[in-house]
Amino acid sequence: MVCRKLESEYGWNIEEDWLVWLPGLVTGIHVACRSVGRKGDGVLTNTPAYPPFLSAPGHMERTLLTAPLRRDTVGWIYDFDTLESAVTERTRMFILCSPHNPTGRLTRRDELEQIASFCERYDLILCSDEIHCDIILDEKRRHIPTATLAPEIARRTITLMSPSKTYNLPGLGCSFAIIPDGSLRERYRSAMAGIVPHVNAMGLTAAYAAYRNGDEWLDGVLTYLRRNRDLVMESILDSEGLAMAPVEATYLAWIDTRGTGTADPVGFFEAGGVGLSDGGDFGMKGFVRLNFGCPVSLLKEGLERMKRALDRAAR
Repeated sequence: MVCRKLESEYGWNIEEDWLVWLPGLVTGIHVACRSVGRKGDGVLTNTPAYPPFLSAPGHMERTLLTAPLRRDTVGWIYDFDTLESAVTERTRMFILCSPHNPTGRLTRRDELEQIASFCERYDLILCSDEIHCDIILDEKRRHIPTATLAPEIARRTITLMSPSKTYNLPGLGCSFAIIPDGSLRERYRSAMAGIVPHVNAMGLTAAYAAYRNGDEWLDGVLTYLRRNRDLVMESILDSEGLAMAPVEATYLAWIDTRGTGTADPVGFFEAGGVGLSDGGDFGMKGFVRLNFGCPVSLLKEGLERMKRALDRAAR
């Protein structure tokens, strides 16, 4: 079913034995770090980053290297000069998030091609987290799996996917890696041996049902999320001291609070009755992440509470 799904969505013809089943995507990131290089070797990623990107290298006795994304007029973009300067002689892997969590950016083809060229130039394995690939809010755009660009990049890519974000199934523990290169796949499987459990039957069944029967449901979810996204954007732009870039994918808003002068934005908004993710955990203080994958009534209440908290502080 996964092979059929990838061919239908992206024209990506994969072989069944390229699939490595996992009980979760975070597990997949850790296994990727463990399977590439040796102790002390470098793993490079961008910031802001999904927190396990920042913690997994250390857990696997690798060295974390980071390069911040750059904000411009269209949103958050890759700064290739900064990436180049972050590479060391012992860098062995680059972890990409596409679509990007937490900024909600959908990576362009030309950016992916530059990333592929960068990885080839420095002989890096690319671990591409594409778990939000189905949640595309820009109706004029489509997700591009990085490994589909060319055989050269496919041979060095570990693609991580799962139905969990799209179909709200994370508790059932079913994800997978797609690894076309046999040698890399064998190293990945060896890194799993004895420590990573099999995917459970309920998770596999749910994934099969979602990919087989979930298209109509997903269409409705995307329509709902686009409206929520627009509501968040309108509210944030109307709030003194807050800013955010357009969200093209995911159900996440990356909000810049630095204009408020608040030293602890998470604590500030929690006191106002809203729980947000701390940007510091993503490697970028002064920001918060808001999840708008929720009922619109709850979202409206949360945004109103944020506004009231800001109004009280201004007074």
